[in-house]
Amino acid sequence: MAGKQDKEAAKQAKREKRAASKARRGQLFEAFKMQRREDPMLIPWMVGSIVVVAGVLFGIGFIFNIQWTLLPLGVVLGILLAVIIFGRRVQRTVYGKADGQPGAAAWALENLRGKWKVTPTVAATTQLDAVHRVLGHPGVILVAEGAPHRVKNLLAQEKKRVSRLVGDTPIYDVTIGHEDKQVPLKKLQSHLTKLPRNLKPAQVDALEAKLAALGSRGAAMPKGPMPAGAKMRNVQRTIRRR
Repeated sequence: MAGKQDKEAAKQAKREKRAASKARRGQLFEAFKMQRREDPMLIPWMVGSIVVVAGVLFGIGFIFNIQWTLLPLGVVLGILLAVIIFGRRVQRTVYGKADGQPGAAAWALENLRGKWKVTPTVAATTQLDAVHRVLGHPGVILVAEGAPHRVKNLLAQEKKRVSRLVGDTPIYDVTIGHEDKQVPLKKLQSHLTKLPRNLKPAQVDALEAKLAALGSRGAAMPKGPMPAGAKMRNVQRTIRRR
């Protein structure tokens, strides 16, 4: 009986794995179609990368009379490069559309690569300005989005609130934007990774537990970048009701 149940469980696991794989392929294909419509140079870049890499390896192989051995390797490496180019161009398009929209910084932080502990919207205004808190090896990073003259005060207040609990732990502040001393949304990941590594993982966990008691101040932000056609008044009215 147990053996039969194990076989059924194994079959079910295989079916789920195949379904998940099919879903991922479908999502990738949809992303490719959307990016191709948005980006006329996508196909030339991808095809060109395959041709160039394959051609370089074929040329190297020709010198040593092993060109036909290296050609398949060149094609495989060219396809890998094409996939990387596709991913980078998709990312650029997505960040370009999100840039400047309320909630974009929170969305970008939630999609950070690496062991970051993100708490979105620890402080906010009804005008959809917000400060988000990130914990990691650098220490505490406060990321602000919104009108510069409003987020400046919001950042200062949150920094003062956090500093009471964290003591000598470094606190960094980042404002998303394109003005002087601001960080563009698409460069947020690289900016955070360039910060000094001041804390060990255990210290980050202890810091998270300490800051958990702070909670949030102000209104909740939209779950991700707000669509370009959304009406600001309606969103603000919804926020005030919360």
